[in-house]
Amino acid sequence: MMKKMNIPTSKTSLVLFLCQIISALDVPLDSKLLEELSQPPTITQQSPKDYIVDPRENIVIQCEAKGKPPPSFSWTRNGTHFDIDKDSQVTMKPNSGTLVINIMNGGKAEAYEGVYQCTARNERGAAVSNNIMIRPSRSPLWTKEKLEPNHVREGDSLVLHCRPPVGLPPPIIFWMDNAFQRLPQSERVSQGLNGDLYFSNVQPEDTREDYICYARFNHTQTIQQKQPISVKVYSMDSLNDTIAANLSDTDIYGAKPVTERQPVLLTPTGSTSTKVELRGNVLLLECIAAGLPTPVIRWIKEGGELPANRTFFENFKKTLKIIDVSEADSGNYKCIARNTLGSVYHVISVTVKAAPYWITAPRNLVLSPGEDGTLICRANGNPKPSISWLANGVPIAIAPEDPSRKVDGDTIIFSHVQERSSAVYQCNASNEYGYLLANAFVNVLAEPPRILTPANKLYQVIADSPALLDCAYFGSPKPEIEWFKGVKGSILRGNEYVFHDNGTLEIPVAQKNSAGTYTCVARNELGKIQNEVHLEIKDPTMIIKQPEYKVIQRYGHASFECIIKHDSTLLPTVTWLKDNEELPDDERFLVGKDNLTIMNVTDKDDGTYTCVVNTTLDSVSASAVLTVVAAPPTPAIIYARPNPPFDLELTGQLERSITLSWIPGDENNSPITNFIIEYEDALHEPGVWHYQTEVPGTQTTVKLKLSPYVNYSFRVIAVNKIGRSQPSEPSDQYLTKSASPDENPANVQGIGSEPDNLVITWEPLKGFQSNGPGLQYKVSWRQKDVDDEWTSVIVANVSKYIVSGTPTFVPYEIKVQALNDLGYAPEPSEVIGHSGEDLPMVAPGNVQVHVINSTLAKVHWDPVPLKTVRGHLQGYKVYYWKVQSLSRRSRRHVEKKILTFRGNKTFGMLPGLEPYSSYKLNVRVVNGKGEGPASPDKVFNTPEGVPSSPSFLKITNPTLDSLTLEWGSPTHPNGVLTSYTLKFQPINNTHELGPLVEIRIPANESSLILKNLNYSTRYKFYFNAQTSVGSGSQITEEAVTIMDEAGILRPAVGAGKGYSEIIFATSPVMHTVRPTFYKVQPLYPRIRNVTTAAAETYANISWEYEGPDHANFYVEYGVAGSKEDWKKEIVNGSRSFFVLKGLTPGTAYKVRVGAEGLSGFRSSEDVFETGPAMASRQVDIATQGWFIGLMCAVALLILILLIVCFIRRNKGGKYPVKEKEDAHADPEIQPMKEDDGTFGEYSDAEDHKPLKKGSRTPSDRTVKKEDSDDSLVDYGEGVNGQFNEDGSFIGQYSGKKEKEPAEGNESSEAPSPVNAMNSFV
Repeated sequence: MMKKMNIPTSKTSLVLFLCQIISALDVPLDSKLLEELSQPPTITQQSPKDYIVDPRENIVIQCEAKGKPPPSFSWTRNGTHFDIDKDSQVTMKPNSGTLVINIMNGGKAEAYEGVYQCTARNERGAAVSNNIMIRPSRSPLWTKEKLEPNHVREGDSLVLHCRPPVGLPPPIIFWMDNAFQRLPQSERVSQGLNGDLYFSNVQPEDTREDYICYARFNHTQTIQQKQPISVKVYSMDSLNDTIAANLSDTDIYGAKPVTERQPVLLTPTGSTSTKVELRGNVLLLECIAAGLPTPVIRWIKEGGELPANRTFFENFKKTLKIIDVSEADSGNYKCIARNTLGSVYHVISVTVKAAPYWITAPRNLVLSPGEDGTLICRANGNPKPSISWLANGVPIAIAPEDPSRKVDGDTIIFSHVQERSSAVYQCNASNEYGYLLANAFVNVLAEPPRILTPANKLYQVIADSPALLDCAYFGSPKPEIEWFKGVKGSILRGNEYVFHDNGTLEIPVAQKNSAGTYTCVARNELGKIQNEVHLEIKDPTMIIKQPEYKVIQRYGHASFECIIKHDSTLLPTVTWLKDNEELPDDERFLVGKDNLTIMNVTDKDDGTYTCVVNTTLDSVSASAVLTVVAAPPTPAIIYARPNPPFDLELTGQLERSITLSWIPGDENNSPITNFIIEYEDALHEPGVWHYQTEVPGTQTTVKLKLSPYVNYSFRVIAVNKIGRSQPSEPSDQYLTKSASPDENPANVQGIGSEPDNLVITWEPLKGFQSNGPGLQYKVSWRQKDVDDEWTSVIVANVSKYIVSGTPTFVPYEIKVQALNDLGYAPEPSEVIGHSGEDLPMVAPGNVQVHVINSTLAKVHWDPVPLKTVRGHLQGYKVYYWKVQSLSRRSRRHVEKKILTFRGNKTFGMLPGLEPYSSYKLNVRVVNGKGEGPASPDKVFNTPEGVPSSPSFLKITNPTLDSLTLEWGSPTHPNGVLTSYTLKFQPINNTHELGPLVEIRIPANESSLILKNLNYSTRYKFYFNAQTSVGSGSQITEEAVTIMDEAGILRPAVGAGKGYSEIIFATSPVMHTVRPTFYKVQPLYPRIRNVTTAAAETYANISWEYEGPDHANFYVEYGVAGSKEDWKKEIVNGSRSFFVLKGLTPGTAYKVRVGAEGLSGFRSSEDVFETGPAMASRQVDIATQGWFIGLMCAVALLILILLIVCFIRRNKGGKYPVKEKEDAHADPEIQPMKEDDGTFGEYSDAEDHKPLKKGSRTPSDRTVKKEDSDDSLVDYGEGVNGQFNEDGSFIGQYSGKKEKEPAEGNESSEAPSPVNAMNSFV
């Protein structure tokens, strides 16, 4: 039951205001409707408040307004009426309030300096513009001054003062030399915010006479130059040489060497200073220090952190820049200058003030006679601004009285308005730093309803899709909208329809019976109107036979089918794609009505083929893969690539052409299809071959086009179906004459890398494109839409040029022309580029959120002015995040989500929201440089939704006639739970269902005891939760009451698995049920005492069964804790045991036993674990057949080698080893070299290479353990191993001695492969 609420009198006005916000009319943007409705004036365009004009051009002061009837315009100047008819130099544009002051025909801009204000007036009110201050720009000349040369000692600091002339607006300062090149700046040398050039310490390379300060006045496009400043740096070495030349040897001379100095601040001076900045502006703080070594600057904020994402460091960290400052940025900022000798700091106390800014700007009101409304004007600032109201441009205190109007501070309340109450109201919020002026009209209209949707409009949708029927309307008072179906149908209501505030009728799921004529009726107290629209429901398009996977042999045919079914009134189009792209333009691809055929398939036809069917309302597709395989080999003619052409000959040599001829090579049973001609430019790219042209295989002569200044040689490649031949031998070389370039660089672009530069890039010409020596580029640019001359520069060996000092993001005309020693290329075409982008200046305004449903919202915003984007508008980013759930009131970790909307879009949808939650969002504009500032956070709430299913449902404590139910609340309530619904019904052994019983349970309950149930009966339960929106998804469960008190089943653990489980009972809520059945089976069988005996990879399962004979059992098992489906094994016969095989060792399994044909009766679960994997049994390798065979083969091989050696020995002759043995009777006793430990007599006499590691033998003739392991190199498989004359093995070059048997305990080691082989000989 709803409670009646009493609203206090003090809050009545607030409630009234909220009601009027909802009931205020919106005028649709229908051009015909806007032409018919009366409307007070609205200022649509006006000049900026502070308007600096060029004194050389006409002054245009803009004032545009709309209204019905069209408004008339008047002006004031310096607070008094400005009669433009008395000044011949001033005219007003027709049908406009814009003033044009003619300066170019004799007028002087200074004479029209002042404050102007425009008024637009019609019979319904008067709107006024801002106060527009007109000031002509000034760019005065530099005052002449005598500049003395600066003589500085190396290591000292230096400041070069600029002191530019005071202009309007202030000039941009930069330092250059006589060659108009920017002076390089660094941590040591940099320009301050005041334009001065600071040297932390001077170096000899700073000596020059052309330090020139330039002041650029952008408004007048003029640059003023200061006289050059000379700087002479004396190094310590030069000073010492000078002193030494003038002193005797006995004198003490020499200037002090360059001494290091700790930092000293050059600017600002002192230890503290103050700065005031306005909210929203850019805060710039500067610290420049002298010292040697050059100090490093660091910034901190006392008592806080520098704001993230808004803090930037410029001028080598000497300037701290904070964009979009707010009151929170007030405080003390400390800069610290530090070098190796010490540090110095300065504290700047920053105070952030604020010009007025809107909290709630007044909005236009469209009211009906007798209605109420409110205008609210709320602004903030520092100091707090004062609010004043005007009516039709007149202070409201002296304006004509209106009994329906009441002023209450920043609010005007309207009661029972009449048509004469229409007026335009101005709200002025001002403080010492500025003002805001906003116009908002009150338009009282009495209009009968109008329907703007065209009559008899036809809508067509696919069945089971949403249908949206429009009924755009207008009226005053706001009409009520009703929908009817058919001519005499009843009003549409119910959950199957959605009625939108704009009059649109939505049918979420349109069915065939939804087709027909729908009538929209709009009525208010002044009249009624209706409109009919028609809805047609079409059958969906379907592919009833899809293409299938194909494996086709090369050069075979492949065919894919795509048979469709569609609505007879829709015309489908069928398109085939290969790998999501268009089919190749090849006559082998044949597209039929219902199929695609590919003739003579090749390897390149491999891929995925997709059939896409489109109608005007829907689209479907299906895909299949084609795999091409090689044809089976057949004895046939051998085909090969052709042999290369030969005898290349050059004839008919001209400056730009030559004739090449050749003789083809053998085609190797496959006809030559074409020849490829390639060329080499030995002058520019020697050794690199380029494609020149291609001719048919029947042609052996071709006339080639040539380029100037290229040293050509040619080669020819023959091609047949098998492939390409090797290239022919190159032809003779031919050098063409030089000429001026024929073409200009391609891909010319102009993109700024910084806000004040323009980077011009191009693709340089290749060597042969230069047409001659001395290739250069003429780079030209000028600002677009400005009457400027071209600025040009000639560069060489580069593909980029940087133009500095440009305005931020302005268009430039650019061209790049090639030239060489013989002349220029043709005049190049112009391209448009832009100077560098900067971050956007302002955030999107008027951010509004419309919550569509519990998971979807629509956000709107006003686009930012393009001039504040300062770059290419890429779109808008919406940051949104969930603050908290409204049902649990618990905050969580904020995870921000970002949606990007491309282009100049001003709205977007936010999907995937959580119901009944509080969200925040903000919007930022994005350009190529990055993101602009964020709009103020907007808070919105999603409504309730239906809950998720209860988290669990447990059924415990089964008795003869009762069951206990326990449940958990939904994981996602999506609102405030109102109740739970329990439905249940009995099930007999043939799966027939009894009557369904429904119980409503309060939301605060968590358990229920059902009594008076039938014994030995299975019940099925359906359980769900509700909110005020509706019911959520349900959870189901089954359970069985027991047979008798003596036959209570053993409790089973688990829930939601389709068999009973016993946990515990709680709340004593009771309900009596007397179910009936169509059939009754009083007793149930049961399976109990399931036991398992597990081994490593198998388990023996046994059980006890009580019930009817001839039961067919099965065993289900799976990995414990896994969500995978149960595996099922059928038990043969009526045995009460079964062996599960193929199990994984060391794994926990769950198992249960069931009987088929007994209503799915199963046992409770049992869990067992298989044994761990055992190590493989040790096998005696000597008894294995494969090993015996291998050893026999090795023994046979050794026997053959011994026979070969014996034969070679009998032939006689001396070998290198034999000679060395004759020369050294006993090599074992030869001394070892001390440097490397090798035997000198066994080293190579030619290169004296050291012996290999492992070749050393100790003098005691024993083999060390680490050297006893045999290797292939040790036994003759290496490069240097040979047999000597008596068949023994010795290392000729490695010094390896014959192995001797090991002694002592080393005989117990495993035998080597060679010893094993010797045992078989």
